Amino acid sequence: MADASTTLERARAAYRRRDWVTSRAAYREAQRDAALDADDLYSLASCAWWLGDLEEALPAQQQAYRLYLADGRAGAAALVAIDTGYTLMIRGEDAPSSGWIQRAERLLRETPDAPEYGFLVYLDFEANLQTGRLEDALRAAREVQALGRRWEDQTLLAMGVMGEGRVLVKRGDVAAGMVLLDEAMVAAVSDELEPGWAGNIYCHLMEACHELADLRRAGEWTRATARWCEQMPGAGPFMGICRVHRAQVLQVHGAWEEAEREAAHVCDELAAFDVGIVAEAHYQRGELRRQRGDLAGAEEQYHAAHRLGCDPQPGLALLRCAQGRTEAAAASLRAALTAAGEDRLARARLLPAALEVAVAAGDLDTARAAWEELDAAAHTYATTGFVARSHHGRGLLRLAEEDPAGALPALHAALQAWQDLGAPFEAARVRQLLARAYRAMGDADAAGREREAATAGLATLGVRSVDLGTDRAPRGPAALTGREAEVLGLVAAGRSNQQIAAELVLSVRTIERHLATIYQKLGLHGRSARAAAVSYAHREGATRPDRGPAGSA
Repeated sequence: MADASTTLERARAAYRRRDWVTSRAAYREAQRDAALDADDLYSLASCAWWLGDLEEALPAQQQAYRLYLADGRAGAAALVAIDTGYTLMIRGEDAPSSGWIQRAERLLRETPDAPEYGFLVYLDFEANLQTGRLEDALRAAREVQALGRRWEDQTLLAMGVMGEGRVLVKRGDVAAGMVLLDEAMVAAVSDELEPGWAGNIYCHLMEACHELADLRRAGEWTRATARWCEQMPGAGPFMGICRVHRAQVLQVHGAWEEAEREAAHVCDELAAFDVGIVAEAHYQRGELRRQRGDLAGAEEQYHAAHRLGCDPQPGLALLRCAQGRTEAAAASLRAALTAAGEDRLARARLLPAALEVAVAAGDLDTARAAWEELDAAAHTYATTGFVARSHHGRGLLRLAEEDPAGALPALHAALQAWQDLGAPFEAARVRQLLARAYRAMGDADAAGREREAATAGLATLGVRSVDLGTDRAPRGPAALTGREAEVLGLVAAGRSNQQIAAELVLSVRTIERHLATIYQKLGLHGRSARAAAVSYAHREGATRPDRGPAGSA
């Protein structure tokens, strides 16, 4: 019996220092001699969870739940029920997950004067945040903080602080919100909290950084969290979460090979553990391949992400645009923006792609509206990433409007911002636009320098082609875009400008602008330009509205 007691103490000591490997081995050894009590069984379940062994973790969690109930410890049982529900949720088993969460809620509502009740309030915070009920979410977050202070529970206090920060950011008070998120993260990586809930705080912080395009803060906290994980032997699953976010940061900074390795590792190692994280990793691999010019590989990864429940937008729309399918790309982004509703941060994530696709399609009204909303978000949230995207979009729009002089200041500001963020791919894309602007203004020397710098930067990244959708090479006999080819086909089919505008849901002014560009590209002038364009369309087989010249979407 003394030996069993010694083994159990060894297991508990290892658990306290978060050495999951040693603790699980010792608990298993002790379990061979005698049944574990509820606390030790729950600790064994936690070790298995951190080691990624859900086949052991789930039964142990459920047995601990039953033992806690038998001991009359409803609050402890409720926390185990929350853990069980969360474990089932990340495996993609939503119905059983919901059942366990309901068990936890029933137990905690019956014992409101207990510290565990704070975790039920936290669940209310998360539900309200996800559904956009920000005032309710804020009230819940502040109640969690109050309960944390009352019960001197640092985990509850930090979670409440984080929750308030998330709401403030979504309401546009970014400075105050991020201060609170940073405060909560200090506690999360300082071993002051229960490690599972500390991980929850990190995930919320990274989601906020992703929404805000706060690339610098995301990188700093990902490195800090990776160091925290490395101090816990065997913390494989959470290291996988870190790896996904690390891959996102590495991609921005141009370390694409390392980013691909990190994301691939997640897909291989966590396939049976966390469906959501694996889906996110597939999406990230799709982004890497699209930016490299591997369109088939990107398509495969986006579809893998979608099968696992990750919305593949805006990456998939940008892929469609790169494939010349601008109408499909535009339709996808319209649907995604509609689904985002009034969530300004969710919409802001889609707007740069919406602007780029609209420019590629020649739909400058839509492009202008997308930039105006993006610029408003940049002023509201004011992170460097948002500001860079706004300048970048303004430069692209001005070029599309044939205003190279107006494009240059915005493009130089965008280039500076992307360079400050250490984002070489985006910087190269801006240099391509600068080359176009200088060329349009007759400065061939400056255009050559920018083009050379862009090509060198992309070659360093391993990009297969310099055609990024912003400096397209000719795709047909007259280098018409997909939208221009479509307009020309409708003209050749006998439609008037008003009829074309109605059919394409564009303004007449936009159709006139498209026609002016088409005439310029075909070298046509004067009153006979329209008739000559129709003749050209007939020669190229573009006499039907569903059949444009080569390069049509």
